Amino acid sequence: MTSIKDSVALVTGGSRGLGKALVEELYARGAAKVYATARDPRTVTHPDAVPLALEVTDPASVEAAAAQAQDVTIVINNAGVSVGAHSFLEAPLDDVRREFEVNFFGPLLVTRAFAPVVARNGGGHLLNVHSVLSWIGVAGSYSATKAALWSQTNTLRLELRSRGIDVTGLHVGYIDTDMVSGIDAPKSAARDVAVLALDGVEAGAHEVLADDLTRDVKAKLSGDLADLYPQLAD
Repeated sequence: MTSIKDSVALVTGGSRGLGKALVEELYARGAAKVYATARDPRTVTHPDAVPLALEVTDPASVEAAAAQAQDVTIVINNAGVSVGAHSFLEAPLDDVRREFEVNFFGPLLVTRAFAPVVARNGGGHLLNVHSVLSWIGVAGSYSATKAALWSQTNTLRLELRSRGIDVTGLHVGYIDTDMVSGIDAPKSAARDVAVLALDGVEAGAHEVLADDLTRDVKAKLSGDLADLYPQLAD
């Protein structure tokens, strides 16, 4: 299990939405330092956070961030993007590739750069932000990127054990952030999700299911596909 008190954390996409809520909750739990990353670090507004420039798709940017933040013990891969590539048949391939670069390869680059740092600091924790869409393919390439990230996380959980790094995957439906501001559906408050996520980190949970929708979808994975996709029952 990982203690957040006195830890040093890094949150990608830490300037707004869930990332900002995670930064706030980390400090509320006694973290000694939190690096909040953003493409433009001037957008980081938390008074105690350490702003850190990071473009997760740029290996040089990731390596520069890792070189600067050598005291990190908790890594939170929160940064993500949705560009609306809902149709695999019609969406521009560049949009599909963009989502994979940010949502799959971005966390991978960050993890590969920071795993040695965390290990040298005595071990720690990796939290990857997935989605209920990791388990249901209704959002085109965004769903595919989150499914791939889920698989990446499951593999990393095994690979990082020997380095003293525990791994938690966070699955959640809609969060009340700018990304889904135009969607009329029940949404979780970002702070509530941050609390559940960090509860999971401190408890050593392999996965955190942050809302009823996510728990319902996860429970249906072992059933008939028509349970997840009612269109198939027609």
